[in-house]
Amino acid sequence: MSPKPVFFAALAIMLMLLAPASAENRGSPELKGKAAELIQDYAGKLKAALGAAMQSQGPEGALEVCNKQAPAIAAEVSQGSGWSVGRTSLKPRNTASAPDAYERNIMEAFDARIAKGEKVGDLVSAEVVEGDGAKTFRFIKAIPTGEMCMTCHGETVDPGLKQKILALYPDDQATGFKEGDMRGVFTLKKIIDAGAR
Repeated sequence: MSPKPVFFAALAIMLMLLAPASAENRGSPELKGKAAELIQDYAGKLKAALGAAMQSQGPEGALEVCNKQAPAIAAEVSQGSGWSVGRTSLKPRNTASAPDAYERNIMEAFDARIAKGEKVGDLVSAEVVEGDGAKTFRFIKAIPTGEMCMTCHGETVDPGLKQKILALYPDDQATGFKEGDMRGVFTLKKIIDAGAR
């Protein structure tokens, strides 16, 4: 028998074995659907709180929402769902929400895709990763910088507001954005198999 058919048969078997694993590594439609639902819940509550604060108290009120209510909303959504739900950025305002290595890699990949013309709002990553003896579903969705964000995150921030930002966040990096830039990401994770822990 010629070595060519054996090679192609082996290649076909290898591709068949790899295909299901690749699909599994992207997570089930149920996990992706739940992650999208949690983002909608979190983003909806946060946007409502920010909008109300901007109307009643201006940018300083919105800053207070980001400082106090945003982490509380994330904690509430996380506790109610059994997922870890939050936000991060390559230019974080709060050092407590700085990205881990996985999040940083995904955001850098998103930046490369944006540079090639992809829309910020379309960027999503969903994957099952293994580490510390567990399988974890990770879901990351890019957040476009909206018009409301520009007051506190734009290229020019009112000097008085900037002082208040620095009083709350001495290591702030989250300015200099243009509308439509990737401000950061929603980042969600759920342990789906604690197996070897």
